[in-house]
Amino acid sequence: MRLQGQVALVTGAGQGVGQGIAYALASEGAAVALLGRTAAKLEQTAAGIEKRGARALVIAADIKQAETLAAAVAQTVAQLGGIQILVNNAQEVPLGKLLEVSEASVEAGWQSGPMATLRLMKLCYPHLKARGGSIVNLATPAAKRWDLSGYGAYAAVKEAIRQLTRAAACEWGGEGIRANAILPLADSPAMAWWTRERPQEASAFLATVPQHRVGSCEQDIGRFVALLCSADCAYVNGQSIALDGGQVFLG
Repeated sequence: MRLQGQVALVTGAGQGVGQGIAYALASEGAAVALLGRTAAKLEQTAAGIEKRGARALVIAADIKQAETLAAAVAQTVAQLGGIQILVNNAQEVPLGKLLEVSEASVEAGWQSGPMATLRLMKLCYPHLKARGGSIVNLATPAAKRWDLSGYGAYAAVKEAIRQLTRAAACEWGGEGIRANAILPLADSPAMAWWTRERPQEASAFLATVPQHRVGSCEQDIGRFVALLCSADCAYVNGQSIALDGGQVFLG
């Protein structure tokens, strides 16, 4: 198994893409600390990880609070023995046109996205440096839409994460820490909500996916992340990688 003996910390691991990534990392041998707001959802993910023969640690916390992030990292290191993989997946999504989206929603998106990502990268830095490690941050294909109407605030917080990722790759690459961003299109609860609430928009968008399907949270997104964190991708650093069946052209 590619990740045997490694420890991963995954945020937003109670459902969707975060859960799929956690399962895939566990299937490759990693112990996984699961960080999120809802303990019951995290417990379900933990049960799935244990069925895969790996260790799981549930940490219910609000990622918008700096002190809870510090405690989560300390707990992960104390109970699982270190951190070699950090996956920043959790994100509150500020949707709406610029004249409609509230400042509170944008602030929550900023705190749960770029700020939580930056804080966790800094908190995990000494542990990632100790043995070499990999950071995977989640961006979004929505930031590459030709028409950003209604998606500007969401795209802004996610694009900030991409730039933080690139900076970490450049500043820490020489210390054995790789950082990459993925832009996933996956069958998550958020996708289900979008398809239900905006069926015409969703249908038109999905028709532009060359592979004519939405990715699986575990098989398509999670397994790629597990590969990206492994020694097989030791020279991949500072990249933004779209996992969306070919819909986005990053250029």
